[in-house]
Amino acid sequence: MAIAEHNQGTTTPAAQVLIVEDEPDHADTMAEALRKPGHVCTIVGTVADAMDELKGGAFDVVVTDLRMPTSAGQAAQEGETVAPDGANAGLLVLRAARALQPDAETVMVTAHGDVTTARNAFKEGAYDFIEKPLDLAVFRSLINRAAEAVLLRQESGSLGDLVQHDGFEGLIAGSEPMRRIIKTVRTVAPSNIAVLITGESGTGKELIASAVHNNSPRSSKKYVAFNCAGQSESLLEDQLFGHVRGAFTGAEKDREGVFEYANHGTLFLDEIGDMPLSMQAKLLRVLETGEVVRLGSNDPRKTEVRFVSATNKDLRKMIAEGAFREDLYFRINGAHVHVPPLRERREDIPRIAQHAAARFADEMKQPAPEITDAALMRLTAYDWPGNVRQLLNVIQNMVVSAIGEAAGDAPPRLEARHIPPEVRAGEDEGEAGAASGTLAGTSLEQIEKRAIRETLRLTGGNREQAAKLLGIGERTLYRKLREYGLR
Repeated sequence: MAIAEHNQGTTTPAAQVLIVEDEPDHADTMAEALRKPGHVCTIVGTVADAMDELKGGAFDVVVTDLRMPTSAGQAAQEGETVAPDGANAGLLVLRAARALQPDAETVMVTAHGDVTTARNAFKEGAYDFIEKPLDLAVFRSLINRAAEAVLLRQESGSLGDLVQHDGFEGLIAGSEPMRRIIKTVRTVAPSNIAVLITGESGTGKELIASAVHNNSPRSSKKYVAFNCAGQSESLLEDQLFGHVRGAFTGAEKDREGVFEYANHGTLFLDEIGDMPLSMQAKLLRVLETGEVVRLGSNDPRKTEVRFVSATNKDLRKMIAEGAFREDLYFRINGAHVHVPPLRERREDIPRIAQHAAARFADEMKQPAPEITDAALMRLTAYDWPGNVRQLLNVIQNMVVSAIGEAAGDAPPRLEARHIPPEVRAGEDEGEAGAASGTLAGTSLEQIEKRAIRETLRLTGGNREQAAKLLGIGERTLYRKLREYGLR
């Protein structure tokens, strides 16, 4: 979430603002006016640079001049380019913002003669427009309102997540991928369609499966989870379909399998990609006919379940290699939910960490702990190969350590030093790998600019705090802000 509450005694939300203006003095004046209420501004002077920022950054409000001359830059946007007189430059920025930053609001800055064009921009989704010369107080108020509109939408979305918190059993939905997942769950849960959940180990696939059940008409019925990994074929068949007395040595009485046990409820098969091919054929038959045959019996038994499955494997690749049946894949993949790894949705890490810390402290009859910004920065920077499961274990370890140090009734304080050494070491290795891998070819200026912008976002625009987290002096940070056009 790009917006953060400004923490310097005002209720104005501190927003990430992109200013697109080809006149440097005018751009600096606008940025300075917005800096006073705590907004963080990025200034660009060309349409092309605006496109780059919209693709790579995260903004709450976009302020763009409606008319910029061709010399201010040209950009292709689905075949469109800046007109020779620059009359459509702002509209191109608006369209790009709507496509690349759909949660942001766009404000058009226009000369008197372009007011009609600016009004037409409303049809394309502009929030408002303001005429030159700017009344800075009016301008600041307009941007504040736009930022508040974005914040209200975000809070509304968060409220919806909180209302469903128990039903989704702890799913944290701060990032856009997780919001899409919860939207999908809400859509498919009321139906009987089969759901396939994919993602790396530890990403929370079992929570998604539980959420599907808890938000379905079957929520009052049984929810049965079974892991297919590490099972021999004979044991797996017995667990799934059951057996009759005498079916094998030791079978002293009839026993139903998980399909019968979950009848009229939801059956979740985890690690379905580990199932042997011969068992895949038997599973497909059960899903198609709704009948199971217990080991040692010839009599089919009717069963009706909502089927949900999960895997950390690439089933399409397994199909190509002959290790997974394509017909079974089509049968179980009615609705597909892919849970991205934690490193691809880092904005969820602080939320998960704070939620988990409060829960673990409550289990120990302790007040909710504070997590320092330095600790959150380190946790957010780590790649978490074990995903959410690993993060929860680390937070629990940190809570126990901090509670042991807390004096009297003081709430525990989770600091960077409480992070286990292996995570701190892994973070250093991850940074080295990033420098030689994903960041290869990126200029140091761009890396530094991104670090400053993201740190300011984390601190809600508090430059003193950002300078501490970045390990530089405030004067150095101010100089960098001016140098990179960040306000």
